[in-house]
Amino acid sequence: MHKIILLIDISEEYGQNLMKGIVKYSKEHGPWIFCRMPLFYRETLGMEGIVDFAKEWEADGIIAQLYNDLDVKKVLDAGIRLIVEDFKERFLDIPNITGGYFEAGKIGAEYFLAKGFRNFAFYGFKNIVWSRERAEGFANHLNPLGFEVHYFDNEQAPSRELWHYKPSALSQWLQSLPKPIAIMACDDERGQHITEACKHAKIQIPEEIAVLGVDNDKMTCNLSDPPLSSIDLDTEKGGYEAARLMDLLITKQVTEKYDILVKPTQVITRQSTDIASANDKYIAKALRFIHQNIDNRINVANVLKQVPLSRRALEKRFQETTGTGVYKYIYNLQIQKFAQRLLETDKTIFEIALESGFDNSKNISRQFKQVKGCTPIEYRTKHLARKK
Repeated sequence: MHKIILLIDISEEYGQNLMKGIVKYSKEHGPWIFCRMPLFYRETLGMEGIVDFAKEWEADGIIAQLYNDLDVKKVLDAGIRLIVEDFKERFLDIPNITGGYFEAGKIGAEYFLAKGFRNFAFYGFKNIVWSRERAEGFANHLNPLGFEVHYFDNEQAPSRELWHYKPSALSQWLQSLPKPIAIMACDDERGQHITEACKHAKIQIPEEIAVLGVDNDKMTCNLSDPPLSSIDLDTEKGGYEAARLMDLLITKQVTEKYDILVKPTQVITRQSTDIASANDKYIAKALRFIHQNIDNRINVANVLKQVPLSRRALEKRFQETTGTGVYKYIYNLQIQKFAQRLLETDKTIFEIALESGFDNSKNISRQFKQVKGCTPIEYRTKHLARKK
């Protein structure tokens, strides 16, 4: 029976989902005993105090959120296995619970491009790995296409500054940006900073600024006004795989360290991005109609009824704005909605196909694979924590 100390921040959904995955694995392969150590012990006890407690409790392992300047070698010297979140930067000599940060940035860029945006910005921290790499992934996808990314480093604002209470460096930056603009925030908390600062500065969301966060922390996203769109992560699977690695380390089935990768899965659209920005007002209207009616089995003819354009003119202008044709845009969005339901429900492939507007559900696996590179079943297995 393994005895594991959990030093994880569960005030946000990321930590809660990590915990869910860890507990799920322990129930399938345990039983395990857990000690959930309050996060403030990191500051009050320090590494030496944590090690003393772990030795007294006879812990087999620790899964923790630790600063890089802490002497984690003390844990290893005590014979206790350690897996850490890359809270600030990745650790070099021990396994990290890290993320597909570059990929998340790319997903954000692709999402905004598909909505027709041509102005872009990123709000985050340059001195924290998960923010820095998300920003790089965002810019690396946009810069080769000729787009500049405006950047605001959270460290530019004084720590004592109440950005939600009075004019701030953030609100001044937001006012200075070209409009309309798409802003990706490094996480949902920073995304909420933007929505609150915009409210103070009387900037309209999503008409002038569309905002996208990361983590899909539902509490934070829905506290935001308007509710915040966010990139979802397979965090529960990350927790599950971290527990698997801890099990292998304790039983000495592996000796080489490897990192656990929490991957981005999809964008969950809420009101902060529920609009298409285009210089062409008719294409903006067409995009808005598509997104609002995607579950109603719409087609190109339905879109044509919304704008005073011929089929040829619509296709030409739609292609110029989004980089794809109307039919393909609708089709890809239907697949994206299908993928979202795969992870959010336990419904069968057939049931989800009907809900997502696919008349021929027998071909959905082939169609899904053309867009996502894998079958629906493989997609579920890839992103959800499952026993092997």
